[in-house]
Amino acid sequence: MSANFMSQLIHPVNAVSGRSSSTDRTGGNKDYWMLPPNETTVLTEIEGPGCINHIWMTSFCKHVVGPSVMNPDLEYMIAPTVDVMPVIGVNWEANDEDYYRKVLIKMTWDGQDRPSVLVPLGDFFGVGNSMPGNYSSMPFTISANPEALHRYGGPCAMNCYFQMPFAKKAKIEIVNENDWPLGLFFHIDYELYREPFKQELLYFHATWNRNNPCNGWAPDLPANCPEVNEMVNLTGEDNYVLLDIKGKGHYVGCNMSIIQYQGICWCEGDEMIFVDGEELPSINGTGIEDYFNHAWGIQKDSHLYAGSIVNPQDVENVQVAYRFHIVDPIRFDESLRVTMEHGHANHLADDWSSTAYWYQTLPSPVLEILPVELRLPTKVNIPGKIETKPAEITAEQEKANEDYINRRAEYLEAKKRNLNKNIERTKLYAGENINYARRLREKASK
Repeated sequence: MSANFMSQLIHPVNAVSGRSSSTDRTGGNKDYWMLPPNETTVLTEIEGPGCINHIWMTSFCKHVVGPSVMNPDLEYMIAPTVDVMPVIGVNWEANDEDYYRKVLIKMTWDGQDRPSVLVPLGDFFGVGNSMPGNYSSMPFTISANPEALHRYGGPCAMNCYFQMPFAKKAKIEIVNENDWPLGLFFHIDYELYREPFKQELLYFHATWNRNNPCNGWAPDLPANCPEVNEMVNLTGEDNYVLLDIKGKGHYVGCNMSIIQYQGICWCEGDEMIFVDGEELPSINGTGIEDYFNHAWGIQKDSHLYAGSIVNPQDVENVQVAYRFHIVDPIRFDESLRVTMEHGHANHLADDWSSTAYWYQTLPSPVLEILPVELRLPTKVNIPGKIETKPAEITAEQEKANEDYINRRAEYLEAKKRNLNKNIERTKLYAGENINYARRLREKASK
């Protein structure tokens, strides 16, 4: 019988299956956690040997614009979805447009003192520039309703299917570097093995980078003009760097988010990948659209291993694309440096950001992340507000304004009380996920 990627389904595995999630443990329908601002929350901590096979998440981060018509102190008097999405005429709240970049997902393997994954929450799943677009690849998917597509901070379903093995321990955390709380629904599906791994492990890693803008020497010159094409770049100096690490393993892909400041085609540069310290790259491309398995630009489509998440046809001057080396991983024994030219010979100066994914042996490299203010998405095509002058008002209208201000103050106090209740519930449930994983490990050890 020939082997394929589903061959694991026809043989028994000596393992038990488990899930850490945000489920309402009272049996009610409040199936999300409320993660406090400027704090780190542990979603799960699992003793190995084991493997995480799937992560699903959806999230929301809102601030109050005006008071609701309902009392926040009366829990379960309203549908839980009102907590998640604004309902016209019922509550008046707005999603934080930038929160996908303000919140980090962090993963640590086998008790290391450093994370192996440290990436903005949205970018990890492919929500580039805090703007979701629907796509379906082998390791990641995003699904959003039409009203949320291509909107900053739009809610969506996010899935990751990369396998994440661990010999001793897995720890997944959310770092909320926002001044607003984060609402999070999640599943983390894993299995625990009754016997140790017999082969050396390569551990899942991911890191994020951004240059805003890239160091372009002629950003106003068009792609393919003679003055640009005559320039030569053999060493990769000033290239955009997706990944620069030491260790042994293989690179398995990336997503990239581009804001074109000049509106000039950004695809004419090449990928230049340096393996094990080589001075000249052994892997050199023919154009960035070619790296993403397209040609004559990047088309508006989504495939298993490469495609477009947000295309200039969706949002002018915006591109979010992905390329996964699932069947063609790039191996390295000592080090790897993955770079790309931003325009031929690096002549363009656009906003580039990227998430790189790879597997390698431990210890993990030290991963750095830019501060919040340098992670915020560049806003494009946002119409300005129209200033209006207040009209002359009557005494009754003046009193209505005063009543509104008083009701808003009372509402915010009640909202704060309700929020604190949800945060305390989250802290309690976080401990339950860890205790469940411990009980499952005891079951697997028998």
